Amino acid sequence: MLTILGFAMIATFLVLIMTKKMSPIAALVLIPALFCVAVGQGAQLGDYVIEGVGNLAPTAAMLMFAIVYFGVMIDVGLFDPIVRGILKFCQADPMRIVVGTAVLAAIVSLDGDGSTTFMITVSAMYPLYKRLKMSLVVMTGVAATANGVMNTLPWGGPTARAATALKLDASEIFVPMIPALAMGLLAVFVLAYVLGIRERKRLGMLTLDEALAREPEPETVSAGTGGTGGKDRLRKGTGASAGATGTGSGTSASGTENEDEDDDEFQGLDPNRPTLRPKLYWFNAGLTAALLTAMIMELLPIPVLFLLGAALALTVNFPHMPDQRARIAAHADNVLNVSGMVFAAAVFTGVLTGTGMVEHMADWVVGTVPDAMGPHMAIVTGLLSLPLTYFMSNDGFYFGVLPVLAEAGAAHGVSPVEIARASLAGQALHMSSPLVPAVYVLVGMAKVEFGDHTRFTVKWAVLTSLVVLAAGILFGIM
Repeated sequence: MLTILGFAMIATFLVLIMTKKMSPIAALVLIPALFCVAVGQGAQLGDYVIEGVGNLAPTAAMLMFAIVYFGVMIDVGLFDPIVRGILKFCQADPMRIVVGTAVLAAIVSLDGDGSTTFMITVSAMYPLYKRLKMSLVVMTGVAATANGVMNTLPWGGPTARAATALKLDASEIFVPMIPALAMGLLAVFVLAYVLGIRERKRLGMLTLDEALAREPEPETVSAGTGGTGGKDRLRKGTGASAGATGTGSGTSASGTENEDEDDDEFQGLDPNRPTLRPKLYWFNAGLTAALLTAMIMELLPIPVLFLLGAALALTVNFPHMPDQRARIAAHADNVLNVSGMVFAAAVFTGVLTGTGMVEHMADWVVGTVPDAMGPHMAIVTGLLSLPLTYFMSNDGFYFGVLPVLAEAGAAHGVSPVEIARASLAGQALHMSSPLVPAVYVLVGMAKVEFGDHTRFTVKWAVLTSLVVLAAGILFGIM
């Protein structure tokens, strides 16, 4: 019964947000609350929620101060040279911009933290997409998929969890997987190229001067096919569509973005905004490099690092209290949206785990594997990693399900290290899971509806994950 209700709860949530019948925050809170009552555990709802909030509180704190930190870095102009450099290199060519998004996301993902990757990538690329009226779901989809592949780095999380759960060395899992992961990353670059070509055909090409000369217009985030007339809209600027009439499902997102566009989207290209601090550029660059280095070396917990970094960045760049309050207020909207989403997700994960739904779902999935597939448990694990890491947290999958799969594989002569390697295949899809807090940073900063992002990204992320799995099999890694 709990198995059926667990799948029903997840399906209900996804249908409601993808059809835009409910906002993600409302769905993350109300749907699990109703299902908790339905399974007869309504009296324990408070305990489940408190436990979920306690588990995600450090993540929420990290995201809050990370948004403030990188928001200040954008304000003071740290990323302006990147934006201008990419625009000059891309020559306002949508194909180059989409490929550049994938490359930038992959490079920044070396720090091992998804939220940081998305903040930097969106900060650098968002103005280009808005200027050229490119699809914002293309940007979020490519960035999320690239980060998902790179998230398998030993310090990124999944590999370390797999190694811990199966008592293996992380390098023993990761190093042989490098060729397969390289093929996955190549698949992301090919995907970016194809999507970029489609954007180029839809929008045409501008010169650098034309791109810089264009005026911002009210726009609507969309995940549609773009239809015809894209080039005319680009040239004539009728304001009829968003930077984001995309190459996806053909549906438009709700919410027209003409409400408060105080040039936030375009500050990365505005050389005269009053918040610029050119004399402090190298201080800010050094502070950011030191912060990322400390994260990779795990000198302090990430929330503490961003708390200290945000406080230092505000104090040095804006020594006067009114200026500090103004910067905090400028980014309060993003902070509230993202932290609210994280705490709402805590309700979902708390109920899913506390009621025992996730455990019953995992047991059912593992139990459906035929005995004849025993010698191929590595392949089975790779295939199961796609849906299970999407509908479960990485902790739940790697510490709850993976040991069971490894035990089943061992009974048929499949080594635990092969199972561990195969379990990494689904990470490209995992990064777009509604249970991953970093994805809300991505869609929030990009002003894309989560449902639009999901509809557009899931198919490409699944394809990328299957490429990683197929490459692993081809190279004899699993």
